[in-house]
Amino acid sequence: MFMGEKTYGEKVVGIDFNPSGDPIVHQLKTLFAKIVDICDAERAKAGPGEKAGVLTEAISHTLTAQMWTVKGVTWKNEM
Repeated sequence: MFMGEKTYGEKVVGIDFNPSGDPIVHQLKTLFAKIVDICDAERAKAGPGEKAGVLTEAISHTLTAQMWTVKGVTWKNEM
């Protein structure tokens, strides 16, 4: 479990949500959180405008990729 103040990226990826305690899930979420944090910092520097919008879109797609990646590594073939 994470201790201390979370970054924006850690909050939006749900860094603490890992019911199985899978270390690969934690590693993936940590990496995706870093990508989100970089995009968020660049977005803050950009101010209003198209660049900020592109970075917002990048954050959204990063979160989608994170969710699908976690789903992929935790997938159970139960058929």
